[in-house]
Amino acid sequence: MFDSELKPQTEVCCMTISELIEHKQRQRNDNADAEDDCREKFPSVGPILSSKLGGFCNRKFLLKRLPILQWLPEYELNYLVEDIVAGLSVGLTVIPQGIAFAVMANLEPQYGLYSAFMGCFVYCVFGSCKDLTIGPTAIMALMVQVYVGSLGADFAILLTFLTGCIILMFGLLNLGFLVQFISMPVTAGFTSAAAITIASGQVKSLLGLPGRSNEFVHSWINVYQHIGETKLWDAVLGIVTIVVLLVLRSFRGKWSAVGKYLALARNAVVVIGGAALAYYFSTAGCNPFSLTGTVTPGLPPVGLPPFTTVLNNQTIGFSEMTSKLGSSIIALPLIAILETIAIVKAFSKGKSIDATQELVALGMCNIFGSIVSSMPVTGSFTRSAVNNNSGVRTPLGGIATGILVLLSLGLLTDTFYFIPKSVLAGVMIAAMFFMVEFHAAVEIWRTKKVDIIPFIVTLVSCLLLGLEYGMLIGIALNICFVLYMTSRPKIDQALLRTRSGIEAMVVRPDQSLIYSSIEYLKHEIVKMTDKTQVATVIIDGSNVSYVDSTAAKIFSSIVEELAMRGRTVLLWNWNRSVRCTMIRLNKEQFYPLFKQGSLEQLDKEVCNESVP
Repeated sequence: MFDSELKPQTEVCCMTISELIEHKQRQRNDNADAEDDCREKFPSVGPILSSKLGGFCNRKFLLKRLPILQWLPEYELNYLVEDIVAGLSVGLTVIPQGIAFAVMANLEPQYGLYSAFMGCFVYCVFGSCKDLTIGPTAIMALMVQVYVGSLGADFAILLTFLTGCIILMFGLLNLGFLVQFISMPVTAGFTSAAAITIASGQVKSLLGLPGRSNEFVHSWINVYQHIGETKLWDAVLGIVTIVVLLVLRSFRGKWSAVGKYLALARNAVVVIGGAALAYYFSTAGCNPFSLTGTVTPGLPPVGLPPFTTVLNNQTIGFSEMTSKLGSSIIALPLIAILETIAIVKAFSKGKSIDATQELVALGMCNIFGSIVSSMPVTGSFTRSAVNNNSGVRTPLGGIATGILVLLSLGLLTDTFYFIPKSVLAGVMIAAMFFMVEFHAAVEIWRTKKVDIIPFIVTLVSCLLLGLEYGMLIGIALNICFVLYMTSRPKIDQALLRTRSGIEAMVVRPDQSLIYSSIEYLKHEIVKMTDKTQVATVIIDGSNVSYVDSTAAKIFSSIVEELAMRGRTVLLWNWNRSVRCTMIRLNKEQFYPLFKQGSLEQLDKEVCNESVP
């Protein structure tokens, strides 16, 4: 019984005392040989390629890249009702939002609905987050409006295809890590600026004013110039819409299920109410509101995205179309990735996420969406929250959302004619109230005050120069902060006196040393040495895990310069990889300088080095 309980999991090799001593000596010899061998060994390319390419042909890879194969076999029938309820709740939210986003992008209303269903179907197959919903969003609509509002729908559809291809390429090449270079202050500044810009662009529709600009500055200039043309009933209906939405949103924790579903369906409630009111007035021969107008009925055309188009009675080829789209070909994929990954992280509840798979899913959603005339899509935080609050169990809820959107395209387009523009504007503005991240600014200020600078710079740049330029400026500024910190390592200094009375100075940098920081370290060491006039300088490398070729070269010059000033240099407690890097540069110079061990051993070394 005791044998079975105490039996180890791995086999234990028994040996005599003499064999153990011999084994330990052999290990010490091997380690000594390894210490002497400082050659840099490159990994073999063949095994790496075979392992990577072999991974494409196994069951594990298939399950990883098609998550539906994981959750569908384990699907339980009692999940179905919850998924359908959640999907319908998201559908009632995305239908009015999709129409509003299309109008914001200066596209015809039906394009918002074309963009709202394909992503639901595709993400059900490729997506790994049950809460995430893919479709049109306010930020993407605003980005599309900037570039294709005056060029036509063909440019928006082509941009969807190109966005999908780039995102898919990022996913297949495992480039999702690039999102890590966008810090939280920059993200918060960008999101807040986008919300303010979107809300500003909707003020004209809220008040019934003419004009098409959706940029922050131009929107308010347009409001100022046409404020005298405000339509009273549009303004009243828009303001009432915002108030009703905020009141319904507050019902989430009240009246049990009734309050919950009123809050979830609040967008649909105000849109249906506004349309019913407009229809009532039209039957009475009165049209006090600006209406959405005719929405083309029926399903979208299915076909390849337009690689040529006609603009101003001239046929434009693919290369000319891409040149007109300009930086949006890069800006939109990055923003789409940023939105989606941020939402997945928010709903992962601490679980690890597969960023690569999310990029693959998002890329496929845009590629397939371009086949049905979709504008660029990404994850929607608002609808993902609705999905989560509705109790969705699996990505199958997206199927219900997609079917509801298709039914609305086939059956309800005549009703969409009567939706007042001020109601859609109110829906957008109410949603933007909660996208401005005031709480993030407070957290940043409380946590690290210097980080408020990239937040403010990103916010102001996005408002004044545009979202894509503001994002780039914020990222560049944040990278400058990082480069500055890496170029100015903290240097601890201490003076030691040996037992024989010899004074030495110990210098310890707090980080790895690369080309951007090594000159600063050299300057500080020389300055400290001149100030203290010690005979021995000990550079403690216990915090240094990496040096590059430039740092090694400058270290050589540090040793030479201090030697010219009559100082002795010792390099104490440096790890093996760093030692090997320096030894490969100049073995005769560096090999005698490296010392390991305790303070007592160091004391002896200093005394030995100081003996003439």
